[in-house]
Amino acid sequence: MGQVEKVVIIGSGPAGWTAAIYAARASLDPLVFEGAPSEVMIPGGQLMYTTDVENYPGFPEGVTGPEMMQRFRDQAERFGTRIIMDDIVQCDFSQRPFLLKSADSGEVYAHTVIIATGARARWLGLPEEARLAQTGGGVSACAVCDGALPFFRGKHLIVVGGGDTAMEEAHYLTKFASKVTIVHRREALRASKVMQQRTLENPKIEVAWNSAVDAVLGGDFITGVRLSDTVTGELREVECGGMFVAIGHHPNADFLGGAITRDAEGYVLVEPGGTATNVEGVFAVGDVTDKVYRQAITAAGMGCKGALDAERWLAAKGIH
Repeated sequence: MGQVEKVVIIGSGPAGWTAAIYAARASLDPLVFEGAPSEVMIPGGQLMYTTDVENYPGFPEGVTGPEMMQRFRDQAERFGTRIIMDDIVQCDFSQRPFLLKSADSGEVYAHTVIIATGARARWLGLPEEARLAQTGGGVSACAVCDGALPFFRGKHLIVVGGGDTAMEEAHYLTKFASKVTIVHRREALRASKVMQQRTLENPKIEVAWNSAVDAVLGGDFITGVRLSDTVTGELREVECGGMFVAIGHHPNADFLGGAITRDAEGYVLVEPGGTATNVEGVFAVGDVTDKVYRQAITAAGMGCKGALDAERWLAAKGIH
């Protein structure tokens, strides 16, 4: 066995970098596996797909998501965080120290692990959807994050989905949009009765029943969508100034296997009010545990808690 790390942080984004900052300032010499770029994931979390962040305290003029994550990363490095651009693909939590296997960098042993791998939005899988989401072209998976941006104000906006999240997104967007159309594949919503009633009674919201987005239209910015009737197959184009996909998220936790307790949707379960998992010495922070808030600031707050929990655990075990 080679060197044993005091704390390994798996994942980047607000939770991972905040955990790294706190752990580094506590002289824990953290090692971060920030992830490797791929077709479906960019190191840095969901903010890498966000053009302007205007609701994070301390940035009164706003900041782009990628710039914000670079600042987080730079701050973690400033205090001595070591960073590997690679993915952890397997964890053995049955032994101590824990054994972590990466895709390209070999094996690492750790006394404590902080899981900060986040969750990824489920997308429709359309080519233009992916391009416009990555370039800030009016396609998003988070209305609270992006809906208040100037280029969405006064526009007709599309929300795709039929559950409570889609209803909440639609209601939030009515504060800024001229009209919101919910596109739903079926003739009845999946949302709770209360949310359905609120939606159907809102004069700024209409529902495109039995409809699916067949294509996203636009060059540098979305100009409309092509809808397909799920019953007749008929196609029609609808002009819009933005599209918000609200069909759920998937936590990036499959690599953990069955050792860490997760809920039916795959989110890591932690102790109430804390970050400890069912395995002593393993902590989880950010969106990989959070199906409710999914905001940069709540993820950063959990990252802080995770580092403090790991520090206290190490101290209690006499590991310095």
